Amino acid sequence: MKEQQITGVHDSWDNRHIHWWAGRWKTDLLTALLLACFAFWVNRGMEIKGLYMDDLYLWSCYGEQSFLEFVFPMGSTRFRFLYYLAAWLELGLLGPHIEWIVPVNILLNTGVAFTLYQMARKYSRSTYIGALCGFAFLASRFSYYQIGQVYGLMETMALWMALGILFLLCEFLNDHSRKNYRKFYEACGLYFGICFVHERYMVLLPLFLLVLLCRKVRRPQLWALPAGTFGAVQLVRLLTIGSVMPAGTGRTQVAETFSVGNAVKYALSQVAYLFGINAGPEHLNGQNFRQAPLGVMLLIAAADLMLLAVLAAFLIKLVQEWKHCGSYLCTSLLFAGFVAGCIACSSVTIRVEMRWVYVSYAGALLYLSWIYGALTDKVIEQGTWMRAVAFLAMLTMYVVLMLPVEVYYRGLYPKLYFMPAQQRYNSLAEETYGTYGEGIFGKTIYIMKNAYEVGGDAFDMDDFTRETFLKVFDRQRTAENTEMVFLEDVREIGLVTDDMVILQEDPASNCYRNITRAVRNFKCRGIFGYYEDGWLDENARIQVMTGATGTVEMDFYYPGELKKDQWVMVYVNEEPRIYLEMQENLMHASVEAEPYETLQLEFKTNFYLPDAQEQRGKQRLAVVLAMRAD
Repeated sequence: MKEQQITGVHDSWDNRHIHWWAGRWKTDLLTALLLACFAFWVNRGMEIKGLYMDDLYLWSCYGEQSFLEFVFPMGSTRFRFLYYLAAWLELGLLGPHIEWIVPVNILLNTGVAFTLYQMARKYSRSTYIGALCGFAFLASRFSYYQIGQVYGLMETMALWMALGILFLLCEFLNDHSRKNYRKFYEACGLYFGICFVHERYMVLLPLFLLVLLCRKVRRPQLWALPAGTFGAVQLVRLLTIGSVMPAGTGRTQVAETFSVGNAVKYALSQVAYLFGINAGPEHLNGQNFRQAPLGVMLLIAAADLMLLAVLAAFLIKLVQEWKHCGSYLCTSLLFAGFVAGCIACSSVTIRVEMRWVYVSYAGALLYLSWIYGALTDKVIEQGTWMRAVAFLAMLTMYVVLMLPVEVYYRGLYPKLYFMPAQQRYNSLAEETYGTYGEGIFGKTIYIMKNAYEVGGDAFDMDDFTRETFLKVFDRQRTAENTEMVFLEDVREIGLVTDDMVILQEDPASNCYRNITRAVRNFKCRGIFGYYEDGWLDENARIQVMTGATGTVEMDFYYPGELKKDQWVMVYVNEEPRIYLEMQENLMHASVEAEPYETLQLEFKTNFYLPDAQEQRGKQRLAVVLAMRAD
């Protein structure tokens, strides 16, 4: 009887456990779907159709190097083999489908948001707060680089792993069993990995020592483990790139550009960014806070008031319970140290880019969720559930107030330093591969002038870009016999042929225009009886511009059986110039004139093609004409 009772209790507990997990599974799935939908909505308009600068260079390394050379770049300025491995897999899977990069980046960012949701839910003990953090993370304007560049994969990986380190250390810090060190070991392994995704995160080392200190761990091997991990990272870097000093941004060296004054200024600007204030120059954030509309300023101020109210309530709680707040202080130090470390490592170079603030912002969101959990702990038992509702409303209002701000600043993305160039190369991809598909390979793409280099634009189309840009779209990675050539004047080229594409830069719209047809008609315009594929009627007239030599070369091809006394008369400016008897199916003739002179040529034949299956004009098709005017 007793055994049956025990079995019944176990069965009842198991059923409740299964039902709980089933409900959580449905909640997680619904949240993931909502996060994904929101991510695609908020990032609408972001697109990559062509690669340039760092992304193009990364692809060229992938296309030209072996697997080992690409993943393990010995002697380079950076050794990020884990990221390069992920990039190698991504580029291999995407192939020439460059347009898939943004959707993939959005999905990856959604994965980070879902992870953040799970972490925040655990800290706050609230699914709603967890989801709120996930949506706030996705809405942030800091995600522009992770979504809009191939190298965004690196930032996403590093952010994901950094949050993992923070979560594991927090779990270890608050592990009441005091005997399980598995989370600490896992955090050390993740730390080793993140240093080879982005070396910036070596700065997280003090967090490991902090949690050991707060937990009063005395085992020497645990203190030695993070130090040994850091030493192993430095040894690998020394052996592979010959240096332990991280390189700076923009091909600079931190040791050469570091300034204490600038570092402090950059750190303060990142703190301002966390509170919604764009404290940097316009080309790095779209618009400085002082230039923002009054409505945006008021929304930011109201949102910050919500944050300050929550932080003030938490400080009051610490003061009221100061005798029992040791764990609160230690955990707060961990979160603050994480945010401060991420800010510090992003402040030692020559500028602050918003993408570097993204990881600090994610850590701050986790801290807010943890504070909410601390403020609402045991509210039911204490009968203070109304306080929980108030804090819930404050955090909700923060996200609601910041959403239009983030959307507003996202609308200013075209002003960011790299976005105009990305738009430009997107247009170049559309006008070439997007228009002609694989038919673009083997053609010569002429681009009128190079207007984008005026003013010292850092993203001019250099020789590397011209030679590599279209290779990205070729499955063979060669784009054989395809080249880009800049022109000062359309007169530099002869008559437009099918193996030419002519583009014109449009600086006003920051794009390229396909002017092939216009130039074709300018150089050679059919008045009547002449067609773009070269066919002439029995009587035809065209207008032609000569080239630098002034010579117009003409090849007449008759694709039928020749008969006696078949001839072509060529009139130049209404005067007879050439009488050509068709003795062979392919005959050649030329007209001499002044360089760049516009001629009116008229052709008359005494024959036509009897087997022609079509008649395009009033007269019948007679012969095919191929002209050159170089």
